[in-house]
Amino acid sequence: MTTPTPCYHCALPVPTGSRFTAVVLGEPREFCCPGCQAVAQAIVAGGLEHYYSHRSETSANPEALPVQLADELALYDRAEVQKPFVRHDGELAEATLLMEGISCAACGWLIEKHLLGLPAVAEARLNLSNHRLQVRWADSQLPLSRILGELRQIGYAAHPYQADQACEQLASENRKSLRQLGLAGLLWFQAMMATMATWPEFNIDLSPELHTILRWVALFLTTPIVFYSCAPFFRGAFRDLRTRHLTMDVSVSLAIGSAYCAGIWTAITGVGELYFDAVGMFALFLLAGRYLERRARERTAAATAQLVNLLPASCLRLGADGQSERILLSELRLGERVLVHPGAVLPADGRIVEGRSSIDESLLTGEYLPQPRTTGDAVTAGTLNVDSALTVEVLALGQDTRLSAIVRLLDRAQSEKPRLAQIADRAAQWFLLFSLIAAAVIGLVWWQLEPSRAFWIVLAMLVATCPCALSLATPTALTAATGTLHKLGLLLTRGHVLEGLNQIDTVIFDKTGTLTEGRLTLRAIRPLRELDSERCLGLAAALENRSEHPIARAFGRAPQAAEEVHGSPGLGLEGRVGEQCLRIGQAAYVCALAACPLPPTPDEAGQWLLLGDSHGPLAWFVLDDRLRDDAPALLAACRARGWRTLLLSGDSSPMVASVAAELGIDEARGGLRPDDKLQMLWDLHRQGRKVLMLGDGVNDVPVLAAADISVAMGSATDLAKTSADAVLLSNRLGALVQAIGLARRTRRIIVENLIWASLYNGLMLPFAALGWITPVWAAVGMSISSLTVVLNALRLTRLPGAPVLTATPDTRPLPA
Repeated sequence: MTTPTPCYHCALPVPTGSRFTAVVLGEPREFCCPGCQAVAQAIVAGGLEHYYSHRSETSANPEALPVQLADELALYDRAEVQKPFVRHDGELAEATLLMEGISCAACGWLIEKHLLGLPAVAEARLNLSNHRLQVRWADSQLPLSRILGELRQIGYAAHPYQADQACEQLASENRKSLRQLGLAGLLWFQAMMATMATWPEFNIDLSPELHTILRWVALFLTTPIVFYSCAPFFRGAFRDLRTRHLTMDVSVSLAIGSAYCAGIWTAITGVGELYFDAVGMFALFLLAGRYLERRARERTAAATAQLVNLLPASCLRLGADGQSERILLSELRLGERVLVHPGAVLPADGRIVEGRSSIDESLLTGEYLPQPRTTGDAVTAGTLNVDSALTVEVLALGQDTRLSAIVRLLDRAQSEKPRLAQIADRAAQWFLLFSLIAAAVIGLVWWQLEPSRAFWIVLAMLVATCPCALSLATPTALTAATGTLHKLGLLLTRGHVLEGLNQIDTVIFDKTGTLTEGRLTLRAIRPLRELDSERCLGLAAALENRSEHPIARAFGRAPQAAEEVHGSPGLGLEGRVGEQCLRIGQAAYVCALAACPLPPTPDEAGQWLLLGDSHGPLAWFVLDDRLRDDAPALLAACRARGWRTLLLSGDSSPMVASVAAELGIDEARGGLRPDDKLQMLWDLHRQGRKVLMLGDGVNDVPVLAAADISVAMGSATDLAKTSADAVLLSNRLGALVQAIGLARRTRRIIVENLIWASLYNGLMLPFAALGWITPVWAAVGMSISSLTVVLNALRLTRLPGAPVLTATPDTRPLPA
């Protein structure tokens, strides 16, 4: 079998007999579809064909990008539409656009050069890290819709970027935290050198004047750390004291404030030790941990906002005269009717009042096969109309839609999720309360015995019990384990995974995209008449050429599409290729064209489609969504540990039971909605079971968020990945089996770190109380404790020689 030629633009296979060609860089090139050909011709016509020489990755297929109709683009020229995202500075307008189709740095060069070639564009800058394009142009000469259209011509889709308010606030706080962390790190290093130079241990012969100067330099460098970088600790401490709720902010603030005040006393009087280096060290370590936590929350909030943004920006409203008008989604009202063309997203929940079509509900169910819907059936906002135009009466908008209900389920599930941090916080409160009471009591005792030493002993107690090692115990182990697990293909996003994996006794699997590959492939062709397999495939591809149905993608692209194509939802397609009238789809539908009996269906598992003409059947095509090769080994590993396994899927076809039987899954249920899956999870929790969830779709998000441990596939939606506790980056289920062993080692290291940090704090407290440890040595001991925790965590950077879980691979054949 010959290897198909890759498309010069997007590298997808070029169909046999394709006539989509263009001259690029002086040579004729072949393309897979008219979209890629048109984009290449536009790039060459603009004198930018050197883009193909500079690019390091293949380009996105333009037909895979969201469709933008001319009347939809024209909406962006309305002043009320531009108001939220377009700013004006004199005669120039400025906007931020979010780009789709970016594949490498050369894309940025192409976009900027193409836009700057337009006469009214003054500036175009693309940020490759977040795919945001800043454009400044004279909008009186060039409408925004023209800019969006020009970007579409060279193969990119652009949308106005409007940050969610909550995400924008988190991003602002994140930038401020990063500045505080950077300032603390920079000034701490300088203050440490100035402070250490005054230590007698270094035996530096300093003059009294230089000694005084160094003390004041250290004070000058430490002051911004205390009043700027450490401000969150002091605000948190004041808030906690007002609410009578002790947290580490109270202990940290007392230690930092006391050490800073003691340093000021020493800088002024020259009596005692400087503790400015300890202040900077405390700030740097603690701010780093909080910064990582804030970044995680920012990603989760951004992904949640993306779910709401799946709704279209505009829709076609039908008037009383039956004419359609393009309006903004915000202008739509309950009871109005909208026209939804094939390939368009439904703007609201509603009921079909006219038309029949197939609806892609993968957003809600996770299943790739569209479901037939007809007059009277309910449809959901955010789903995709596949086959034919529909007239829909609007029944729910905004917060009342089913899509918004999923967001609320997510918030509820996340709020009810048990977290190891809550237990640690409660334990820390008792530890802090005991430490503060002990410091106060010991301070009073020493004030009676030796007043001159009382303050330094109390300070030593606060420094010695500062929870630096405790705060580093988990983050450092997680950081080290994350890099190693990344090599294995598993990324941990939350620390409680390491604790919870040893308690799991039940595993819930999604089917499509998790245990299966999530896409239909053409497995075999069975000709029934005189035509060979290649000719039958060409006829089928011609019929499916313009269809949005996932089945159509399994046939590839044909050089020429069929004419007069129309579909019957749930049945198939009919069209004309030359003089030949053809149908493809269900056997009864196809045979009705020739009024002939149904041919026997081959005795093989899979989804069988029949191709026929007016003389009878031509060929059988079998498609399937095959199991991942390593799925049997994962299920065998679950059985080896005695875990109960469940398959919960939105697919209502017999494929659910077939997959469960092939893999030996204990229980399987199909046709489930997100709230059904969540209810089953809660039932398992009420039975006292600890549940691991493995999924990949938006419909799995509530269950991923509520499960004790959740793992998302690397190919999952962004929301699923940010809601999960771990992400299987490689999509190899075998990597999950191997990574469990390293996860158990990581948990053990964290426990060791916590025990060490607790022992250190517990032992240093009485030593400091007896006056055996000065504040300087308390700071040194705290540093050594933190270093010990870090070195212990670095043991996790070694890859395990073999997975802890061993399972004999299931050698049974994969289902069709």
